[in-house]
Amino acid sequence: MASTEQFTQAANEWDLETLYADLASAKGKRLTPVEKLHLRALLSGYSPTELAEKLNKSVKGVGVDLCNTLYQYVKNLVGKSDEKIENWRNIYEWLEEAGYKTQLAAECESSDCLAGKFLVKKANITVDKNQIIVDLHVRIVAVSPLETPTTTEEIDTNGKV
Repeated sequence: MASTEQFTQAANEWDLETLYADLASAKGKRLTPVEKLHLRALLSGYSPTELAEKLNKSVKGVGVDLCNTLYQYVKNLVGKSDEKIENWRNIYEWLEEAGYKTQLAAECESSDCLAGKFLVKKANITVDKNQIIVDLHVRIVAVSPLETPTTTEEIDTNGKV
């Protein structure tokens, strides 16, 4: 049985819930616990060989499983159905390009401002009629120097809290 406690570092850098939902849509049904586990491993930087070793599974079996499941779902999700996967890193790169990887955008270090981190959860950039449109989903995690609890606020692209 797949453990939800393995490869948890992926949750620190990736929007896993959105990715799980979008991949489930590409698949036509929910991802299995094993598919989620394999995905987290790939997003944590583990190669299929390292993944197999960590799970005490056959390297060839894991490779075949990935080719028949996750790789196909990701290709459908990112619109690369006709492209060949040269390396497992293609999956990582395609999902990063699609905006599923969270990125540290800025960290406030000045004593005049709140201590905290700003995370860009998703960024979509489009060019339309000589306009560049940047659509961001930003998460701000801030701690006031006067208070110890952490405050998290979601801000939409119009700047509204």
